[in-house]
Amino acid sequence: MDLCYYASMKIIQTAVGKNQVPLTGYLQDFTQDGGIRNIRPSVVICPGGAYRFRSERERDPVALHFLSMSYNVFILDYSVKEDASSLNPLMEASEAFIKIREHAVPWMCDPNRIAILGFSAGGHLAASLATLHDHPRLQAVFDTKGGLNRPDAAVLCYPVISTKSEICHEESATWVSGGRKEERELFCLENQVNERTAPCFLWHTVSDPSVPVENSMYFAASLRKHNIPFELHLFEEGAHGLSMCTEEVNTVHPACRAWVDLASTWLNNRFEYTL
Repeated sequence: MDLCYYASMKIIQTAVGKNQVPLTGYLQDFTQDGGIRNIRPSVVICPGGAYRFRSERERDPVALHFLSMSYNVFILDYSVKEDASSLNPLMEASEAFIKIREHAVPWMCDPNRIAILGFSAGGHLAASLATLHDHPRLQAVFDTKGGLNRPDAAVLCYPVISTKSEICHEESATWVSGGRKEERELFCLENQVNERTAPCFLWHTVSDPSVPVENSMYFAASLRKHNIPFELHLFEEGAHGLSMCTEEVNTVHPACRAWVDLASTWLNNRFEYTL
């Protein structure tokens, strides 16, 4: 594991899964007067990209925001294209959470306050971990260490959720399932919500031309049915892939930009975390 220091944070790089995909951590530096506040909540970011690539706009700009909130932040470069099948991204996300919890002391991460945040296909991965963390199909091929892979919360940004043909993002569904019917059914996530699903924050635009808003709406309905805490925000207008909705990511959108503060407040409330 390589370590380097930048300004007042420690950057770690490790690898997870059989494909040894990168997991990069940005850890807050220890402060002598911080006391127990040195033990911080964490966010694991999964950029979008249809399980074909991983968007640059949905990684570092997002990480910097949560770093500014005094969170520890991790970016997971999960498997894409042909490597995205066979439950690989789900196992990689699972191992990422297990590794963070197993290194909770040296990395100063609160093991009970770790969220996963994903955009588009990365949102599908985040929702997959939130719902399938203890699924028998996963446990048959991966040791979940008694549930150490379960996220404490999930933030889903214009997520791919369904693999039903009428509302699914077909490219994402094809890559993650490998074209296999059984895996396609497994990853139809509105059908996988149960009482052990993690609390979720969702946002979407009604006009999203790539991933229909019904993905978030159907998932929220399933969360409601199973009494899972959630918050859903729908914005009337906006393209897909807005990320932080800023000039930095070339998607200036003042209305949808509200999601950042809404999600931050929701997560702080879930984690009972005050700056």
